[in-house]
Amino acid sequence: AFALAANGLFFGFIGIELGLLTPALLQALPERVLGIMANDTLLAIPFFTFMGIILERSGMAEDLLESAGQLFGPIRGGITYAVIIVGALLAATTGVVAASVISMGLISLPVMLRYGYSREVASGVICASGTLAQIIPPSLVLIVLADVLGVSVGDAYAGAILPSLMLVAMLVGYILILSIFKPEMVPALPPEARTLRGAALFKSVMIAMVPPVVLIFLVLGTIFIGLATPTEGGAMGATGALILAGVRRRLSMEVVRGALETTAKLATFVMFILIGSTVFALTFRAVNGDLWVEHLFSLVPGGQVGFLIVVSLLVFVLGFFIDFFEIAFILLPLFGPVAEKLGIDMVWFLVL
Repeated sequence: AFALAANGLFFGFIGIELGLLTPALLQALPERVLGIMANDTLLAIPFFTFMGIILERSGMAEDLLESAGQLFGPIRGGITYAVIIVGALLAATTGVVAASVISMGLISLPVMLRYGYSREVASGVICASGTLAQIIPPSLVLIVLADVLGVSVGDAYAGAILPSLMLVAMLVGYILILSIFKPEMVPALPPEARTLRGAALFKSVMIAMVPPVVLIFLVLGTIFIGLATPTEGGAMGATGALILAGVRRRLSMEVVRGALETTAKLATFVMFILIGSTVFALTFRAVNGDLWVEHLFSLVPGGQVGFLIVVSLLVFVLGFFIDFFEIAFILLPLFGPVAEKLGIDMVWFLVL
């Protein structure tokens, strides 16, 4: 973030000294930064982050995995099905990738390896399920993308629902095929490991799964039907997470303090990257860099399809080296105007 801002300021000063840019360029900078700090949409990020961390530290992941594992344990690949479903539920309640992956990795990986699951399948399912938090609402990624591309967060959430469910279905389908053709890689739980049956199993599943599902519908439902903005929905989610943790008797000052500290770190991280990218973009647009990028991508053969292929490949490759927030704040403001000029629906482009 600091390097990005320094780069923009350095070349901005050079442009002013050479007479290519006017001093009024940098005079607009404080107003831009204050505009970022006053952005109500970005206020949803700390709310959803706090909600996710409270739920993760209150033991919700452990309860969900234990109940789902007992429910699906009798069938081949049962634990992997449980991990995928719990990953989707955690994604829909936390919106934080790290929290989902760490929770499921620490809890389910030893269990899967103990009962003879393939190491490749076990680690792959955990990683894939954990990263569902990237696309399943209330994903922090969707909030950032919506703000960068100028799209309503509610529309972004609505647009991501079907693709995220399709992704979950594809993961389940892969495990189903694997259990048919290579059952030794995803065995069923042995009878001695199934400690819950009948009414006890039903009670455990209901206690573990109903509260987070209700919280999901409370937060996302109010956003979708227009009763609450994403920021208000995040505030309700954070309050609901505190209530759930209190009901489970797992809420303490230490948990709240740790959640607040982590939330502050992540929110500060996002804000500084956004401020740095704003400084860089100010100078970049002043030298008509955005027009150069637009002209460059307009020459890509294939029109809309060619442009989408190039952008997808570029984001895919950059994802190996830099975090998604850097990609969103630096590259997407350059790609967005080109996509809009080509007639691509911005919500569809955001989800893609």
